[in-house]
Amino acid sequence: MDSEPTRRFFKVGKADELPEVGVKVFNAGNARILIARWEGRLYAIDDRCTHDNGPLAEGELEDGQLECPRHGARFDLVTGKALCLPAVGGVAVYSVEIRDGDIYVGLPTNGSA
Repeated sequence: MDSEPTRRFFKVGKADELPEVGVKVFNAGNARILIARWEGRLYAIDDRCTHDNGPLAEGELEDGQLECPRHGARFDLVTGKALCLPAVGGVAVYSVEIRDGDIYVGLPTNGSA
């Protein structure tokens, strides 16, 4: 039986640092995490495109998807799935919470972050 992975939560910043619709990059552990606010919800994913390691935070956020600014690969904010070429692999998705106005990102304890 598979169990939910254990997570360590990192305080990365203040919720009011995020635009109403948009993205910001934070460091959590050794990871660069992109946090997006879309339709009132927060999403946390890796900030690097799986195609060429480009910074996703510099891309466009539209319809719950992030487009890489380099070659146009798109990723779903909810699942991390790559939605079009040239990327074929998805990005990691993380738990994100707001506690007393602070943003916390949950990274797996067995991961490299």
